[in-house]
Amino acid sequence: MTPTVRQALAQSGLGPVDAKVLLAHVLGCNRAWLAAHEADALTRDQADAFAALSRRRRDGEPVAYLTGNREFWGLTLTVTPDVLIPRPETETLVEFALSKLPRDRSLRVLDLGTGSGAIALALAHDRPRASVLGTDLSAQALDVANGNARRLGMSNVAFTAADWYAGIPPGSWDLIASNPPYIGAVDSHLQEGDLRFEPVSALSPGVDGHSALNIVVDGAREHLVPGGWLVVEHGHDQSEATQTMFRAAGFSGVVVLRDLAGIPRVVAGHCELPPG
Repeated sequence: MTPTVRQALAQSGLGPVDAKVLLAHVLGCNRAWLAAHEADALTRDQADAFAALSRRRRDGEPVAYLTGNREFWGLTLTVTPDVLIPRPETETLVEFALSKLPRDRSLRVLDLGTGSGAIALALAHDRPRASVLGTDLSAQALDVANGNARRLGMSNVAFTAADWYAGIPPGSWDLIASNPPYIGAVDSHLQEGDLRFEPVSALSPGVDGHSALNIVVDGAREHLVPGGWLVVEHGHDQSEATQTMFRAAGFSGVVVLRDLAGIPRVVAGHCELPPG
């Protein structure tokens, strides 16, 4: 005899949120449907599929990789183990970047280290007159990002291979955004939770975690228009160091932004406009 929806959730060994997300994925429904059909029995195939996913989740695999998608900025993105899972704190970066991108004119926006394309797609979605380019060194990540753009039907965003600034098209950008790898190579967090399953190259640049941030900040001004903005995400304890990088690189109006947990998470700065 197969379990009902209610019994399957109770027997999964998972927290309620994870259990409902995974069962909804197996059944091809939403969580409201689950609540309205708690007494419905699963088929044997459904019960087996849910049990297998529950076991993998108990072993630590991220829900986003098990379902193959994650919501970010109201967009449903495909994610695979080849890309970092988009996180709510990165929406802090997106929100600030959008505040610096006027709706009423054409703009050029660059997203360095795009991964799944989350930042680039969010900016392109909310600024349809902008031309957004996301770059990554990983061919697998670019496949994921391009697939997301196609599924979302976005024509004002493109993705290309580049090693930070090496390989980007010529011309200046109105805004550069980046969520680079910033976790130190020996940081114990890399061995905890979802991070154990995510691509190390998207999490850590090695050593102290500052090298990718340094490259992004140091190289930005020569690629920005006068008055253009650089906006980067950094680690929970890297705000002061990142602000110092911005000022040393000649940025003005340096801004520190906190995520929903109140942790300094994003630093932004702009190139001064020429006098007159």
